[in-house]
Formats: sequence, structure tokens, C-alpha cells
Amino acid sequence: MPKRKLRLVFMGTPDFALPTFAALCQAPDMDIAAVYTQPPRQAGRGRKLRPTAVHQAALDRDIPVHTPASLKTAEVEAEFTAHRADAAVVVAYGLILPAAILAAPRLGCFNLHGSLLPRWRGAAPIQRAVMAGDSVTGVCVMAMDQGLDTGPELLRAERPIGPRDTAGSLHDDLAQLGAPLMVQALRGVAAGELQPRAQPAVGITHAAKIDKAEARIDWTASANDLDCLIRGLSPFPGAWCQWRGERIKILLAEAVSKAVAASAAADGGPPGTIQNDGLSVACGAGALRLLRLQRPGKGVMEAADCLRGMDLSPGDRFE
Repeated sequence: MPKRKLRLVFMGTPDFALPTFAALCQAPDMDIAAVYTQPPRQAGRGRKLRPTAVHQAALDRDIPVHTPASLKTAEVEAEFTAHRADAAVVVAYGLILPAAILAAPRLGCFNLHGSLLPRWRGAAPIQRAVMAGDSVTGVCVMAMDQGLDTGPELLRAERPIGPRDTAGSLHDDLAQLGAPLMVQALRGVAAGELQPRAQPAVGITHAAKIDKAEARIDWTASANDLDCLIRGLSPFPGAWCQWRGERIKILLAEAVSKAVAASAAADGGPPGTIQNDGLSVACGAGALRLLRLQRPGKGVMEAADCLRGMDLSPGDRFE
């Protein structure tokens, strides 16, 4: 007699969830009975309602889609329970799962999180890891409980953070890294071969949602800190400064001096001053070479193109 497939509910919203969704769809021993995702949002010039990335992927596979604004009503809870899922898989869904939802699947609810828990629990783990200058990050599969990313861990995979990594490059790599990990975890739990283990009680940090005010570049900070800030906010929302009243996004840069105590004046002018034709900018400590920029309403440009089109000269100053 053939083995029964694992019956799943998939709960996710953005592109980060798509590799895991695809891996589960392709797994011969798994069946996605329903998808839960955020409601369509207005987007584009016409402000037309646009389904989420996961919503569209589910429609393409003829999988039923649910878009409740909340999971806390009796009607939604009954609908969810009626799917008779063995497990729910949650990847960047965007809604808190109440106790009734967490308890409904036979095996439980399992989340793919974009950090090495308990470091960077919360909304922006990928960005925060880069902004903090972490040398390594990764993904974890955890069994969900009612806390914020506090559930016991099943599996993890690490990924080094390189000097040119941005939140965008890490986002894409971690999404791919986590997809087979979730499949492996579900199989292990279903077979009784994988037991969750509690997260450590030490090393806990919180990845708060990115505040718009954080994206403004303060040139009095050190070059190393600004390098991390810029890469952590690239490509979205993008760290920015002003030049002649124009808002300029800096999407990639590199520290060109490791001096952490030298004065800005000794480095070639007050913070924000362009030092040379290579687009190095004085910081509170050290200097930052700008590599990739974006002007309002324009595409992303490499530094060489900016130098040709923006009349940037040594002695000019970013604010």
C-alpha cells in the first residue's frame, strides 16, 4: 500500500517564501492542500490590486488560496482546521498565528527563519545581521510556539557574510538555502527521527523592523559602520544622503581606511566631503568609497557613471 503524502498548509507572502513553496510542491511525498498569504495590495501607477508573490505562485499551480486579514476569528480558525493538515509551513507570512491555529495541524507549525536563532529574532533578521557587521548568518527551521521566533529548533544551515554581501544578496541565497532544509525537517518530524531542541537562553537579539529614519546616512559615523549600514539597507529601502538638495541613495560602498580614531580633518575634510576622483568620502573615522548610487527616478548607477553625470568633484560635500 503506498505511503500517504504529508498534507500541508503553506503560509507565506513575499519572494523569500517561493523557493520553499516550490520545493514542497515538487516533493513526491508532500501535498499542499491550501495556501494562506497576505491580501492583495494596491501597486503600480494604476494602483491596481496585485496578489502577493506566493498568491500568484499558488494560482499558477491551481492551489486554493486564502487571504484573511486576521487569523483570530472563529470563522477563519474553523476554515483552517477543516484542511486537516499534518503540518503548516510558515515562511515570511506576516501574521501572528494564534494558539488555535498553532494547535490545528497534527504535527504542528514549522517556520523557516532567516537567521541563526536565537540571534535576530523578529521582523528584519537579514538586514540586521549585515548592519551589525556579523560575519556569518543562516536559516533555521523551528517548531512554532506563541512567542516571537522562540520555538525549538529542528535544523539550521549557515552562510558566511562576505565584504560585498548586501541584504539583497543574502536574502536570495538564504531563501534557496532554506528550501531543502524545510523538506528535510518535515520528513524527519513525520518519521519520528527528528526532535526539536530548545533555543539557547543566551545570545538573544531582536531584529526590529527597519525604521525610515535609520536609512539617513550620518557621515560622522565610521566608514566601517556606514559600510555595514549601506549594505544592510541595499537594495531596499536604501541608505541615502543629500547632494545639492537631491536625495541620493548609496547602495554599495567600501571602507578604504581602517583607521578608527583618525579625525575627519586629517582624512581630507569634514565628514561627507568627497576626497578624490575615486569618489571616496570622508567619514567620522576613515573614508568610504562609493561604488553604486541611485538618483531619484533613475536606475542604479556604478560610481564611474555617476562621476560623468553628476559633476561630482573633490571638495564637494554630501549631507
